[in-house]
Amino acid sequence: MKYPNLVRPCFCCTPIVVVLYSEGLTEDGAPEIAFEGFLSCNWQDSGKTVLTAEQKRVQAEGVALFNGDICPDLAVISGGYVEVFGARRTVVKGRKARNPDGTVNYTELDVM
Repeated sequence: MKYPNLVRPCFCCTPIVVVLYSEGLTEDGAPEIAFEGFLSCNWQDSGKTVLTAEQKRVQAEGVALFNGDICPDLAVISGGYVEVFGARRTVVKGRKARNPDGTVNYTELDVM
């Protein structure tokens, strides 16, 4: 059975650089890069105000949605960074939304 694409490729128009880390470390103690690529995504920006003791601070957040599985070698996306609109943001959560047959319908990266 063919399942519908929940993130359609025609809506993935925003260019983005994605670097994802695996769970291991290199010999130098740096994160091991499992995936690096220039892709197109459906990008959704958001922001919130965080009140600190000194002043308030605006914290930018975003969600990058990709059609399919962008990194089939990784079972779980746990970290990395993206570069979008000239800004570098840290991946705080990754999700591979699966179809009932186990295939990946779309990949979602929450960044901050």
